[in-house]
Amino acid sequence: MSTRVTRSDKRAFVACTLATGASAVIHYVGAGTIVPFVVTGVTLALLASLVGRSVDRLGDRLGSGATGFIQSALGNLPELFIGIFALRAGLVGVVQAALVGSILANLLLVLGLSFVVGGLRHGTQRFSAEAARVTMLLLGIAVAIVIVPTVAVHLHGPSSHHPRALSDIASIILLGLFVLSIPASLKAAPAEEGASSRGEWSTGLVIGALLGSSVAAAFVSDWFVSALSPALGALHISQAFAGLVIVAIAGNAIENFVGIKLAAANRPDYALSVILQSPVQIALGLFPILVLLSGPIGGPALTLVMPTPLMVALALGVVVGLFVIFDGESTWLEGLMLIGLYGTIAAAFWWG
Repeated sequence: MSTRVTRSDKRAFVACTLATGASAVIHYVGAGTIVPFVVTGVTLALLASLVGRSVDRLGDRLGSGATGFIQSALGNLPELFIGIFALRAGLVGVVQAALVGSILANLLLVLGLSFVVGGLRHGTQRFSAEAARVTMLLLGIAVAIVIVPTVAVHLHGPSSHHPRALSDIASIILLGLFVLSIPASLKAAPAEEGASSRGEWSTGLVIGALLGSSVAAAFVSDWFVSALSPALGALHISQAFAGLVIVAIAGNAIENFVGIKLAAANRPDYALSVILQSPVQIALGLFPILVLLSGPIGGPALTLVMPTPLMVALALGVVVGLFVIFDGESTWLEGLMLIGLYGTIAAAFWWG
């Protein structure tokens, strides 16, 4: 099979290489407090988009379900790296807010933007309601498990005196559910009308691009976290808002790019597969992994006990998301409503 590398692909490679190089220079040479934060954040977004482009260029060999799962899993790598380095730096509040923010950004902002773009270009879009409901149900169960330790602590029951142990038990259960849910997540979504052929890369080129971008993302995530605290102080931004909005959006660039692009191409099933898989993987996989790793990697312990506003915002996002996808149809007005809710939640965390 021939490998088709387009001009757009080449520009993406060059942009990621230059941005990573610039981030390294700025980190080691120094360029104030705000520039390193901005440059490393943009670099993470570019690397995440390259991951999405790489998996997307596998063409139709994997099927939309498997492709969406893999894109989301690899797209969450920057968030994993950021979480590890942030925990080592003692930024527990940023990590918790970023994890919740990543779920909300996909459920409300990215899903809303895809509905708006797809609705304005193609009118009402229809997708497999059953597949979307199964994914949302899995996310709802995962979020319910995540917030149980917070509820237990606030109710001052006997388990409230053991938040770390309760969080570890819940995390192990979440990881078990994640492993068991993988076969269902890998199933291809129904065939879509209007699906267009894509230029395919060879498997070797895809693997090389994924390995290179993953290694680069690990280094850039460390530099991003190093620049985070000084930039927040200079810009007078709270850790809660930074984690919920800035870090979450930077780490979710792949869903932003791929999901909206697929909705614009009138591929709603594929778009939802990418957009909804990411919050599921964060709740079932990334969150519990960071909880269990927080002890061995040093720094303060991360638990599932969250501030009440984060817990409420997370529950609201899941409930609204389930209602929106229940009928198997999306419109641009529904998308605007989701974006409006996300903007209101973000504003509520501006002051901390």
